Amino acid sequence: MDKIFLNDLKIETIIGIYDWERETLQTLTFDLEMDWDIRPAAKTDDITATLDYGSIAQTIVGFVEASSYQLIETLAEDLCSLLLKEYPIPKLKLTLSKPVDLHGQNTARIMIERQKS
Repeated sequence: MDKIFLNDLKIETIIGIYDWERETLQTLTFDLEMDWDIRPAAKTDDITATLDYGSIAQTIVGFVEASSYQLIETLAEDLCSLLLKEYPIPKLKLTLSKPVDLHGQNTARIMIERQKS
């Protein structure tokens, strides 16, 4: 299966469990890997024959900016469910990164893979 990647999508939102996190926008970074057969688009050179990653990016931005989850795990799960419902993506891998202050400046990162049921 071919892959379409959408990387380094940065979105500000409310995320976290601590009081200060509920009052401060944080920048999350999203990377997506989506299964997609690119042969029809390559054959026709027609945008309607491929996955519209611009529309996918807009959906992600709108969803994340309007959200206020406590856990990045819940955000990732709900976002994957939305994308699989709204777009004809057979399978996707989502990596979500959040800046954290543990020992200096660090990044917490999760990766989930989901597919249409």
